[in-house]
Amino acid sequence: MPNDTTRHITYAQAINEAQDVCLENDPNVYLLGLGVPDPIGVFGTTKNLVDKYGPKRVQDMPIAENAMTGIALGSALTGMRPVMSHMRVEFAMPAMDQICNQAAKWHYMFGGQSRVPMTIRMIVGRGWGQGPQHSQSLHAWFTHTPGLKVVMPSTPYDAKGLLIASIEDDNPVIFIEHRWLHNVTGHVPEGHYSIPLGQPNIVKTGENVTLVASSYNVIECILARKALHERGISAEVIDLRTLTPLNDEPILESVKKTGHLVVCDQGAMTAGFAAEVMARVTEKSFSDLKSAPIRITLPDCPTPTTRALSNYFYPTMAHIVNAALRTQGIESNDPFDAITPEEFLDVPDPSFKGPF
Repeated sequence: MPNDTTRHITYAQAINEAQDVCLENDPNVYLLGLGVPDPIGVFGTTKNLVDKYGPKRVQDMPIAENAMTGIALGSALTGMRPVMSHMRVEFAMPAMDQICNQAAKWHYMFGGQSRVPMTIRMIVGRGWGQGPQHSQSLHAWFTHTPGLKVVMPSTPYDAKGLLIASIEDDNPVIFIEHRWLHNVTGHVPEGHYSIPLGQPNIVKTGENVTLVASSYNVIECILARKALHERGISAEVIDLRTLTPLNDEPILESVKKTGHLVVCDQGAMTAGFAAEVMARVTEKSFSDLKSAPIRITLPDCPTPTTRALSNYFYPTMAHIVNAALRTQGIESNDPFDAITPEEFLDVPDPSFKGPF
């Protein structure tokens, strides 16, 4: 791990730097996607790269996701390393056949003789009332497809290191960014470094309850940990970072120590990734559990647009706190009771710059 902890940039700048490093180091790397060469550059993540590398390596694309994903796949099969960007995960849905039925399977179908070094960036999460068709977190779809790797970093440092590792990987990688993270700042060293895929990170150590999350929910878990500490409860926070392949050993070791588990996920509850984490713990470490594990997820209904509904749709760190308290046999009030009509939980803080 690089030792430079003094340089701080945003998550979006870290994504930008990772692509810049890979474009500079490997002439086979190229970027494509709606708005990639635009001045705004996909929330700033591709800003100015077309000026440095030209339109042949930083390409806009028509609104033809299925066709363009097929073109990117074909280029990957012939030695290129495409990085496709989608401003919303929903924009990738027309290309599910190319991603899940083609890219994910070529290496297996041809006995390892074909490689698909292709990275597909997708942005998830809420913001400014974008509602049912622009706010979904569908990462569990991709984790269910053998042959795909799925990455969901929570910090600028991890975003850069994991994206470089994804682009350099010889397998197709789905790289998912939560919209609320793009303006988060953190230390990020200059130059090239990578973080191996499939390694969770123990963000905070604790003794009484294990909190497992990925992407933006890691921040909510850290906030919950502080609130629990005031109640005399010590929480361990684990950032999954990579959903597939999933190394569950750090989670099992943590539950062995704490005996209690809360899993936080930004997707819906039914068949979501939180259920996968809980299933592994109950299958492999059931005897270590002192209470039933709890999921904190979105409800099983489409995402609302209006403030009146969205304020009661998204779980907050208060829900994580209440879940952790329940594992300790402590009941608490409904967190939604504390929400006032003036609050707007669809926007995290003043640094949030809007939907595009």
